[in-house]
Amino acid sequence: MRVLIVEDDLRLATVLRRGLTEEGCAADVVGDGPGAVAAAVGARFDVVTIDVMLPGPQDGFQVCAELRRRRVGTPVLMLTARDAVEDRVRGLEAGADDYLAKPFAFVELLARIRALARRHLADRAAVLAAGPLRLDTAARELRVLDRPVPLTGKELSILEVLMLHPRQVLARSQIEERVWTYDFEGQSNLVDVYVGRLRRKLAEAGGGAPIATLRGQGYRFDPG
Repeated sequence: MRVLIVEDDLRLATVLRRGLTEEGCAADVVGDGPGAVAAAVGARFDVVTIDVMLPGPQDGFQVCAELRRRRVGTPVLMLTARDAVEDRVRGLEAGADDYLAKPFAFVELLARIRALARRHLADRAAVLAAGPLRLDTAARELRVLDRPVPLTGKELSILEVLMLHPRQVLARSQIEERVWTYDFEGQSNLVDVYVGRLRRKLAEAGGGAPIATLRGQGYRFDPG
């Protein structure tokens, strides 16, 4: 899951990014309205969190409204210290999907982000199932033949992206876009390396070989 954090408080943005990264998410940070609009329009995110009080010409409400005007359908979670009813109403009317007042517990923020991401999917279930595989996207756990299979955060994220697009060919660049952040400067074959590890773990656990390689095109998840 990839999250865009729109927050001008560098300390808070750093804490949120670190927490989301530790939970297996890819998190990008921008500090103002124009940057937020450019990022959300230019890349695919699963959820955008927007602080209401932003510097510059656009506050959080205006950023959200601009994203909706540009037909960006990504779920938006508004973050603000202003908890008045009129502020919550204004945020929802601007196109926000949820509203969380500061101070908040990180576990609640994480739960709301995951709920919004699931709600945005055609299949809203938290558990993705295919043959002997059961991927719990909320608990970040893979079970094969009802036995847990330990995966790294990036392996889980790649498998989630593939399982969310069954029988579709995903280019390496599409996988990178959903799993890594803007400042990613990895090896050109890093996706191949992770997919190779993922395949080996699935095979060893009795999950078969559901990930196919299409030379020159990318990868496809075949649920069987």
